[in-house]
Amino acid sequence: MGRIFVVELEGTAYKCKFCKTHLALTEDLVSRSFHCRRGKAYLFNNAVNVIVGAAEDRLMLSGMHTVADIFCCCCGQIVGWKYEAAHDKTQKYKEGKFVLERGRILEYEESANGGVDVEFYIDSRPISDAEDP
Repeated sequence: MGRIFVVELEGTAYKCKFCKTHLALTEDLVSRSFHCRRGKAYLFNNAVNVIVGAAEDRLMLSGMHTVADIFCCCCGQIVGWKYEAAHDKTQKYKEGKFVLERGRILEYEESANGGVDVEFYIDSRPISDAEDP
């Protein structure tokens, strides 16, 4: 196996939740309204530091697509998929684009004193009136 060269993105980016490798820039974000088996997902024009797996036909909510899973090049975790081909004319805009699963990425905000990882956490436990914070 050869040496892995990692692309460091400048600006606000999304990173792998598991190893913090940069994956995509916020300016490449197309849509936040995608869903996957594990929850929400984001559609991007471009992604870096990913390995594209074998293409396969999958029936998705929007119809049949040829997609390939994408993996973080550093830790090997699956982070989403790439749309290789759409079988429906109305879905052609997705071809060549990347979907990153929200539960597998972190938003990274670059600032003057370094960067800050932002991870969203929603506490879904019921709150009792008897509890005082």
